[in-house]
Amino acid sequence: MKKFSKSGRHWLVVICLLCGFVVIGTYQAHQIASAREDITYEQLKIFGSVLDLVQRNYVEEIPPKQLIYGAVQGMLQSLDPHSSFMKPEDYKELQIETKGSFTGIGIEISLKDGILTVVSPIEGTPAYEAGLKANDKILKIDDKTTKNMTLIESVKLLRGTKGTKVTISVYREGWRQLKDITLTRDEIPIQSVRSRILEDGYGYIRVSNFQDKTISELEKALKELEEGKGLKGLVLDLRNNPGGLLDQAVKVADVFLEKGLVVYTDGRMEEQKMRFEAQANRHSHDYPIAVLVNEGSASASEIVAGALQDHKRAIILGVQTFGKGSVQTIIPLEDGSAVRLTTARYYTPNGRSIQAKGIEPDIEIPYALLKKPEEKDKIFHFPTERDLEGHLLNNEEGPIEDDPSSAKDEPKAGDSEVDSEETQSPPMDNQLEEAVRILKAWAIFKQIN
Repeated sequence: MKKFSKSGRHWLVVICLLCGFVVIGTYQAHQIASAREDITYEQLKIFGSVLDLVQRNYVEEIPPKQLIYGAVQGMLQSLDPHSSFMKPEDYKELQIETKGSFTGIGIEISLKDGILTVVSPIEGTPAYEAGLKANDKILKIDDKTTKNMTLIESVKLLRGTKGTKVTISVYREGWRQLKDITLTRDEIPIQSVRSRILEDGYGYIRVSNFQDKTISELEKALKELEEGKGLKGLVLDLRNNPGGLLDQAVKVADVFLEKGLVVYTDGRMEEQKMRFEAQANRHSHDYPIAVLVNEGSASASEIVAGALQDHKRAIILGVQTFGKGSVQTIIPLEDGSAVRLTTARYYTPNGRSIQAKGIEPDIEIPYALLKKPEEKDKIFHFPTERDLEGHLLNNEEGPIEDDPSSAKDEPKAGDSEVDSEETQSPPMDNQLEEAVRILKAWAIFKQIN
């Protein structure tokens, strides 16, 4: 038998101890797993007992499928506001939402502190036109209380055949009583990107949600805005954008970033730890960007705003966003139903969690609609040369609008005094106006440097 030196015996003891720790550690892990399984089994016995009691003693016979679905629904509802069970018909509706259109009133809703809450109305829909706002509380739908109602149940009540009506009872902070609002259901289009020129050299893109075609619509809009002289600056409007598909949010942020991290997710399982990096762009968009956000900007829109803010690629204006920083995974089941399960939290490139906090704007600007002042509301200003009757025109100056000698086309028969919906620009608001002002200042400072 081979003899060991003193140092050799020492290492043998160390190895034996390490092996012992491994054995003990493995044994303890097995014990913990076994204990967890025992607890789960005990609880499942309780579930089985209750199921048997209901089937035997309930006043009416209930189909087993209904009982199981109800139990699963309750289990997921107890986790967080965004985890839910979807019956086969509910799962089909979700797939339609991200690809085509649906019939309803046009709001994104969530459960906030157990209360059905508006995340944001979708632009151009019955809910939007009726003036519903982020954080409005819906306490009744057609006289049915929403207390203890799941999101899926609420959505089913709000949706319906085009042309039919639904009445919701709404509470808003500052109101003394509920307000009943009757809405006519309509087809809700899934056009997520709209664009226009605000003024010479400054473009505006509104992303209302993140759907399958968002990135292609965005790239098309950018191409049209950049044609000719190009852009001096861009306003990216994410207000009242309730979110949508994570991959589309990453691609939208990627359009304006040349490299670096866009967002990362962190969950319990290894496959839930993901990192999304920006790729070099074929076309450079090197003009300054101002991003508009508000309390209705949630989820995917917060990813875009957070990424552009962390990379100092854009200035964020508006008010603090909704704060939905969790990732939901849709897991289909064998019978056509599905589980929507919160599996991770997402973080901005600098490691900020948005969950229940939101994105804080670089410049906080509460919203106010800018109305064109009536004659009696016009603001006094000291007269300038331009105000003097008969003043000399600048060589580059066109006719003065209030000059009687200005040539104006007479209205033709059939002309409307108001622009049509297709050509009429949305009214300017103080946040949008401030965004344009900042972009202009940005261009001036770049020239100075």
